[in-house]
Amino acid sequence: MSTAAEQMLDLIKSRRSIRSYTSEDVSQDAVRMMLEAAMAAPSANDARPWEFVVVRDAGLRKRLARVHPWADMAASAPVVIVVLGDESSNHWVEDTSAATENILLQAAACGLGAVWVGIYPTTRYEDAVREILGIPRNRRVLCIIPVGWPAEKKGPRSRYEQGKVHNERY
Repeated sequence: MSTAAEQMLDLIKSRRSIRSYTSEDVSQDAVRMMLEAAMAAPSANDARPWEFVVVRDAGLRKRLARVHPWADMAASAPVVIVVLGDESSNHWVEDTSAATENILLQAAACGLGAVWVGIYPTTRYEDAVREILGIPRNRRVLCIIPVGWPAEKKGPRSRYEQGKVHNERY
């Protein structure tokens, strides 16, 4: 196996859900890299139904933190990326999920911590985020991603389970 392939697997294993951040800001360049990674995701029929809201305002981040029972870290993250999907695409959930994973991996590659806070499919969470950020009704809210410099350490891990692998047939 090539060194690049091993490095990629190491990065994937080291990506962990980070919920505690330092007060250090996240640069615009790092945010741009995460969004470029998101938009490099595969997309059914090349629809690219994603849009993103980058939230730095402390007041808005505090309001987002109250939307979901497990979103409190959004208040302390310097940046929250909100992932939206155009529901006119039949595959908006799949496409925006792939984009979200790319954001998480790019954050890890930058040394940042991030966590996927699922908003979809809970209508009241979507409506709350939509109201806070002025998101139009024809955009769905897949998730919010608090991002910052990690204030906690989590080691790499593998979740590989041979028993879940079937060759040729189930």
